Amino acid sequence: MNINNKTAQSFKIKNRKGYAIVCCGHLTEGKTPEQAYDRMVKALRRTSKKK
Repeated sequence: MNINNKTAQSFKIKNRKGYAIVCCGHLTEGKTPEQAYDRMVKALRRTSKKK
């Protein structure tokens, strides 16, 4: 999976309900893979504004 030309890895969280995505030192969680993806996009947008 790619987000803004950066590689992201998604996976099912063991012993918990939901999914997580790791990308560029960020970790986001969501009940569905789509929700986790949307949260990751938002997190990457926030950090790109800080620079």
